[in-house]
Amino acid sequence: MNRTVEFFFDVGSPTAYLAYTQLPALAAACGAQVVWRPMLLGGVFKATGNASPISVPAKGRWMNDDIQRWARRYGVPLVFNPHFPINTLPLMRGAVGVQMREPEAFLRYLDVVFGAMWREPRNLGDPAVLAEALRAGGFDPASVAALAAEPEVKAQLIANTGEAVARGAFGAPTFFVGEQMFFGQDRLEFVREALSG
Repeated sequence: MNRTVEFFFDVGSPTAYLAYTQLPALAAACGAQVVWRPMLLGGVFKATGNASPISVPAKGRWMNDDIQRWARRYGVPLVFNPHFPINTLPLMRGAVGVQMREPEAFLRYLDVVFGAMWREPRNLGDPAVLAEALRAGGFDPASVAALAAEPEVKAQLIANTGEAVARGAFGAPTFFVGEQMFFGQDRLEFVREALSG
């Protein structure tokens, strides 16, 4: 029985946010651990020829309604970010940097950034707005920026993204339980089955 679920995500994805709100409790109920795998969704799209659903207007309108249905089902707040899409490269480098250098603060970082992206929502593409959000969440923005600028951190984000693509990912969120891949927060029940089987 596999007791880990790898979660490949980018904070710029509203469905990754929804998965983030549910996955820890799901894994705990299965006696499993979440392996957090920050990746760059833009890099995945470029490598696979995929694109954001919002690039197809009819699909984008449908998806906006659908993610609200899921948010209501989960009982979590979700406000579609009017600044979408936002370049998440600094955010995801920050995630990798905190994960590598300050792992005890990693989940708090995710909560701050996911919250500022999908609960408040704010223009995290503006460095001043990002700095304010980080500061309010208990982070030193300059320290996070320094982490994000480390060559090893940049390389790790590239490696995570490349690994996701090599394993078959084409978007976010993507989950792996062993070699089984599941795409989309609406596949969490299949993740549960894989962890419990």
